[in-house]
Amino acid sequence: MKKGEILENIVVEKLVFWGKGFVRLEDGKVAFITGWAVPGAKVNMKIIKKRKDFYEAQITEVIEKSPLETENYDLFPGAPWMNISYDAQLQIKQTQIEESMFHIKKLQEDITFLPIIPAPEQFGYRNKIEFSFWKYISHRDDIRQEFNVGFHKRWEFSKVEDYDTCLLIDAEQNKIYAEVKQFCKDSGLPVYDQKMWTWFWRHFMMRKMHFSWEILLVLSIYPDYFNANESEWFDKIQELQKIKNFLINLSEKYIGIKSVYITHNWKKADILIWDMELVYGDLVIHETLLGLTFDIGPKSFFQTNSQWAEILYSRVKDFFTDFQADQQVWTVLDLYAGTWTIGMIFANSAAEIISVELVKEASQSWLKNAEKNGITNMSFVNAKVEEFLDTYISQGKKADLLIIDPPRAGMHPSALPNILKFWTKQMIYVSCNPATLARDLEFILKNSDYSIEKVQAVDMFPHTHHIETIVSLVKI
Repeated sequence: MKKGEILENIVVEKLVFWGKGFVRLEDGKVAFITGWAVPGAKVNMKIIKKRKDFYEAQITEVIEKSPLETENYDLFPGAPWMNISYDAQLQIKQTQIEESMFHIKKLQEDITFLPIIPAPEQFGYRNKIEFSFWKYISHRDDIRQEFNVGFHKRWEFSKVEDYDTCLLIDAEQNKIYAEVKQFCKDSGLPVYDQKMWTWFWRHFMMRKMHFSWEILLVLSIYPDYFNANESEWFDKIQELQKIKNFLINLSEKYIGIKSVYITHNWKKADILIWDMELVYGDLVIHETLLGLTFDIGPKSFFQTNSQWAEILYSRVKDFFTDFQADQQVWTVLDLYAGTWTIGMIFANSAAEIISVELVKEASQSWLKNAEKNGITNMSFVNAKVEEFLDTYISQGKKADLLIIDPPRAGMHPSALPNILKFWTKQMIYVSCNPATLARDLEFILKNSDYSIEKVQAVDMFPHTHHIETIVSLVKI
């Protein structure tokens, strides 16, 4: 088979991680398919890359829809599985976790896979959403879209599809979004042009906390547009004040809005946060998880599903107490700490918590949150985990429990050998990527006396391919 070849009437066998379809082809190789693949669907697909052992393909046409599809919803990039029944989604994710560890069973046959924990809410669960303003003009295709607000099109980042609502946020958030979108459209100010690096509206971000119901808004603009268009009909100061007045009035209408920012981004980079101006309310909003209160600002690292974050972290704590309920734990290392919440929930179970995270801004924020909650036995280290472990071990320091929650890429190869030098009775590994999780677990089992006590998947993000997995590794 050649690059560019079209294969017809191919039935998608299953979904693998990252939401790609999987199919075995006549030449003995497999293909991984992008483009809204659903198990059981019959499609035509184009070979876009030819690898040594597999192909990468993209759907060009759906000939016959899958029996798993409900067709109840309009699909959008943030929820590509929206039309797959939720029971089927859970089964797909459970299967992906178990299949990702197929090779590990050669090292340990009796792996206990607990049933996936379903999400308590399938819709309206996101506490943070970002919309992009974009225009798309194609003379070749005779397309002229002057004012799109929504999400980047899947597999075509240069396009933004226009959306009026999003089912992953609640009704109040959708009402606020609709009013912001209409105001921006009525303003007469153009959306930013990523190719020309000019014009005005750029992004809109909203956070609404699940437990506190407090809301934070950020509206991103390109301020240099005014300077480049001084001869236009508008007055710079007057137009900025109109925007601020609208946001203030919006905040008075929706009493949950406690903090509103305008971010002035004159850089070419397509990012939301830059030069922040508070135009209404407090610097931060607040959220409560597991009895702890957190300050959340526009730059804060925080789980985007508060309700599920509480369930996930509770399960991590359960994995610990199930195995070490009667054990004294002196030092906990919280590696790849991210939002720091996992470390904080162990504050009452250990004498010392050391949380390690590379991002400096995150540690500064969460140090304040620790102080806010009266946590005095927790320290924050800004460092790469692999470099921290080298130094920590060379100083002869020990740990009694390791909590590992790495990014999608998994643990750094040089960090893996070092985590085995602590000889802790338990390690708890939290992963958002089954493939790198399986890779790291294989290394641990091959090079130590640890065994996998149990594995549990948690569905934090319905209608997407994302899976969180908790693994308890024990040494008996």
